[in-house]
Amino acid sequence: MTDSREKPFYNISSDVGSLEAVLLHRPGKELERLTPLYLEELLFEDIPWLGRMQEEHDLFAKMLENQGCQVYYYDTMLTEILKDDSVRALLIEDLLESTGINRLRESEAIKEFLASRTPRELSDICIAGLYKNEVPLKEGLRSLSYHIMGDYPFYISPLPNLYFTRDPGAVIGQGIAINSMKTRARKRESLLLWYIHTYFKGVDSSSRSLWFDRNYPESIEGGDILVLNKNVLAIGCSARTSAEGIEKISENLINSNSPIEEILVIQIPFKRAYMHLDTVFTMLDRDKFIIYPGILEDIRVFSLTGGKQGLTVRSEKDLSSALCRALKLNHIELIQSGGGDKMTAAREQWNDSTNTLAIAPGKVVTYRRNSVSNETLRNHGVEVFEIDGSELVRGRGGPRCMSMPLRRKGLD
Repeated sequence: MTDSREKPFYNISSDVGSLEAVLLHRPGKELERLTPLYLEELLFEDIPWLGRMQEEHDLFAKMLENQGCQVYYYDTMLTEILKDDSVRALLIEDLLESTGINRLRESEAIKEFLASRTPRELSDICIAGLYKNEVPLKEGLRSLSYHIMGDYPFYISPLPNLYFTRDPGAVIGQGIAINSMKTRARKRESLLLWYIHTYFKGVDSSSRSLWFDRNYPESIEGGDILVLNKNVLAIGCSARTSAEGIEKISENLINSNSPIEEILVIQIPFKRAYMHLDTVFTMLDRDKFIIYPGILEDIRVFSLTGGKQGLTVRSEKDLSSALCRALKLNHIELIQSGGGDKMTAAREQWNDSTNTLAIAPGKVVTYRRNSVSNETLRNHGVEVFEIDGSELVRGRGGPRCMSMPLRRKGLD
């Protein structure tokens, strides 16, 4: 992994510009700490096979590299910044605070244990969690909560959703939103991203604009943020992103030095099956989008722009006309997944057929298993790069979910 000094570390002016740099997380032992008892709490519905999952993820990363994309990894960047003793001390304090360990009688012993780890070991704990039995404790130090919550094995819970790097943050222009995650199970992901953003030496000073603060009480997640062009965003109002969170990031962007002038808010049904906007709608090219037809009658679209009294909110007629107006296009294509067939689309949507990752205009990465949707895309002139996802898909996410673009080429 090498730093790119010629270009800003962050630069995203479109969801379909040629992908130059991306942040990934290779699934690790945090997935092996899933058990049936804690699946719901950790937002999973099944237990994946880690070995196969890693093989699939490695092939995904290799495909991106073969297309000229530089791949960064969470654990590598985290390990690098933890070589600084002052950063280590700060992160340990934040871990103790965010997990509630600092309120336990055994907190000092846990703190000493964390401080004695190597940078790599501490990085692993941040991601894979910390079992209670890993910390040597004298019997008298164990707190009442240790005994009452004795069935729960962790002091620090694992982060099995971290391989969906899209959600904790979103690069917009040459700045970043570090998001406030909806669920407790994922909040530490944003903390780790904040440390990487703040302390990783490759993030140059020109990329320090922070469009959203992870400590804001209302949620917003990256799967709901689509950069349509340098001046327009689409943000989904979903089960994971609140209207208040959307208003906050919109105010921050429109009333700042960002180039964003308008945000299209797309309200989708608040269901786990449609967790984020990008589970039902993604951008393929300047004027092409894929959409799950099962939501077409249920979505509502609003426009947010600046005004003398703050944000101006306007209701839009429909998604197609709103996109045409905002993007200054005479026509856009809304390509229906599953070839428009209701049953096929529903089946393939469950396996993330619409969660495409654009690697260049009109070139996207998809799961191979969604054969009908992939053929539909090809019939509309889209080049499709297929990856295996029999295990990756078990966490309910596709190629877009598994990637946080850091830098793309601008569109002509």
